[in-house]
Amino acid sequence: MGVRQLFDLTGQVALITGGSRGLGLQMAEALGEMGARLVITARKADELDQARAHLQALGHEVHTVVNDLQQIDRIPGLVSQVIEQAGPIDILVNNAGATWGCKAEDHPDAAWHKVMDLNINAPFFLTREVGKRCMIPRGQGNIIVTASVAGLKGTPPGMHTIAYNTSKAAAIHFARTLASEWGPYGIRVNALCPGFFPTRLANGLIDQLGDALVARTPLRRLGGDEDLKGAVVFLASDASRHVTGQALVVDGGASVI
Repeated sequence: MGVRQLFDLTGQVALITGGSRGLGLQMAEALGEMGARLVITARKADELDQARAHLQALGHEVHTVVNDLQQIDRIPGLVSQVIEQAGPIDILVNNAGATWGCKAEDHPDAAWHKVMDLNINAPFFLTREVGKRCMIPRGQGNIIVTASVAGLKGTPPGMHTIAYNTSKAAAIHFARTLASEWGPYGIRVNALCPGFFPTRLANGLIDQLGDALVARTPLRRLGGDEDLKGAVVFLASDASRHVTGQALVVDGGASVI
């Protein structure tokens, strides 16, 4: 197989949660460009409509499903809708997430549960459903978890994101553990660990710490609109067919300092 073929995703169904904006939309663009049939899901119908129009203008096949992943009981119905619209899921990108800024001693209970529900509980229950219904029976599948460099270390001075960091560390180990369990089924599981990218989730911290973040990054810049595309295509395609249980860091080198 030639190298170009290794990256080809033609005809594969890719479900991207939180795919209507930010990093999720960037990854959807990349997977669609390589031929995947896209299904994006998010809570807000208007944002999904805008994302669908954007992706269709790029020439990609795309379906949308409005869904709130914090409502765990709706996950089986979400998977059923995806299968009905596009077919069995080949690639699952668990990207939807939340954060909350607060000192640990003052952290609200509800905020802790919200972050954990969206960042680790929902990906587990969704992955379990997709695995049982789409991947294990066919002996193939590819799961990508959007973790973060925040899951690799503590927080710099001025940041108070204990729930987020904890959940992203759990996401990395979730990928490692599931990779070992589901490898015999022909299913690969990897974590993608972005650094700071200008997104709605991160903009508050970037506004507060932007110059310091850039100064601590060897490449002297934050992530941009193209910087996750190659990484997600690599992990989603046969180009990484002997890679599983890994955490791929995309942060301009910030985590090595």
